Amino acid sequence: MPQHNSVSDPQGASPSAPAAGPVLVLAFGDSLTAGYGLPPGRSWVDVAAQRFAADGIAVRMVNAGVSGDTTAGGLARLAWVLDGLDRAPDVAVLELGANDMLMGLDPEGVEENLDAMLAVFAERGVRVLLAGMRAMPNLGVEYGAGFDAIYTRLAAKRHVALYPFFLEGVAGIATLNQPDGIHPNAEGARRIAARIHPFLKKLVLEAAAAR
Repeated sequence: MPQHNSVSDPQGASPSAPAAGPVLVLAFGDSLTAGYGLPPGRSWVDVAAQRFAADGIAVRMVNAGVSGDTTAGGLARLAWVLDGLDRAPDVAVLELGANDMLMGLDPEGVEENLDAMLAVFAERGVRVLLAGMRAMPNLGVEYGAGFDAIYTRLAAKRHVALYPFFLEGVAGIATLNQPDGIHPNAEGARRIAARIHPFLKKLVLEAAAAR
């Protein structure tokens, strides 16, 4: 996948935010988070920000998606991204692993990288929603079993929330994907945002209540 660096804030502080400010949500992932191939403002992160605004919940979404990123790349840049924010995020969505899978990288290494990132978030007191990924069938049953189990195992180990499959309801549906068959189109991104919203909203409300 082509490289495209992006750290953007599609929604500034809400005018209705309390004195503590809006809940800060960091979306940390690859092209699926960056919004590769989509018009500005149409990534799932942008749509999520709009949904929270419609709900009357003060949330600031920061998009730290990098197209082409692997779990190794994510681990290498995570501290830099966190240090570049004006404060620690309250919640993070960790969406990485798809590119590792497409390259057939060893699931054990993928798990180690994701685990290390979860450790960094834990050290900084960030609530995490781990977005799961599934291997494509053409990679074989053995690889698929090894890869698919990573996310459930890590969520249990690190006691973080799990969204089992990031592309649920979108993967394999031509009308919801761009011509490459991999990246969601605008409608696909909208559906991802809608499906992930209850999981993310729960963490946002917990973070707001903990202040």
